[in-house]
Amino acid sequence: MTAAANVLSDLIAEKGVLLADGATGTSLFAMGLEAGEAPEIWNETRPENIAKLHQDFVDAGADIILTNSFGGTRHRLKLHHAQDRVHELNRRAAEIARAVADQAPRKVITAGSVGPTGELLIPLGALSYEDAVSAFVEQIEGLKAGGAEVAWIETMSSPDEIRAAAEAAAKVGMPYVYTGSFDTAGKTMMGLHPKDIHDVAKDLGNGPVAVGANCGVGASDILSSLLDMTAAKPEATVIVKGNCGIPEFRGSEIHYSGTPPLMAEYARLAADAGAKIIGGCCGTTCGHLAAMRVALDEHSPRERPTLDVIIERIGPLRNKSANEAPSAPARERRSRRG
Repeated sequence: MTAAANVLSDLIAEKGVLLADGATGTSLFAMGLEAGEAPEIWNETRPENIAKLHQDFVDAGADIILTNSFGGTRHRLKLHHAQDRVHELNRRAAEIARAVADQAPRKVITAGSVGPTGELLIPLGALSYEDAVSAFVEQIEGLKAGGAEVAWIETMSSPDEIRAAAEAAAKVGMPYVYTGSFDTAGKTMMGLHPKDIHDVAKDLGNGPVAVGANCGVGASDILSSLLDMTAAKPEATVIVKGNCGIPEFRGSEIHYSGTPPLMAEYARLAADAGAKIIGGCCGTTCGHLAAMRVALDEHSPRERPTLDVIIERIGPLRNKSANEAPSAPARERRSRRG
């Protein structure tokens, strides 16, 4: 990646592999967030809960914490009649995370979470590319004002929307990363193959500091995507932030099958497969993250895993891999990270 010097690259150079945090949504629901409630509003109404979320992840060993701003564009906030508060809610999100990071006994990076708008871009929907860039600029300006050090564009399915967010980060003057959610027959819902993630926004600003995958379906599936990404560009800095095992409905609630030992092995396999930033998404608690921290600290590199090795150690693929015929039906994925 031809990115200018930045805190993320510097810390990777120092530590080799970084541990990103776990699930925001899972943790906030455990604290009392109601279904349909905007987590971003808690940056103002319950900042102590957001600070505790970040502190718990730092205590578990995270090198990177993501701000509570995943749905922080005007399009998402409009659903909660807060579209005129984009700057302040994102600024608050970054301020809370940065205060926790600055008090940590080691370097912890504050990454400004930027999720999809929830709108389809022209020609599939009504959102123009220019309007998408404008919305992301508005959000990222707030995150930068609050002290975020990198724009963390995540859970994307549309290459055009990735580009719009990356262009916005470049306009605001922030280094950026981006991750896709490869949840539809091993590709994103809009058909992006993991191996093609590197080229989506390489010409914008200084290019991405890192690219990768998050969310999706199970841990084995995201490791399959990781193999495709690192094989396509071995020198790239690649992120993997997988869900905690497989999501299962129990009544009206979603539970995740991943145990701390399973997530520890996922972290080891991710490192062996070439990931430089490893974290957890939906269902990943501080207990899982602490196990991942120990696993990475004590890990001796092994051979690059094959898909068969991943399935043997983590469990079967939930989905087809991206290299198989795209015959699996598209599924509606959860609209909010973690």
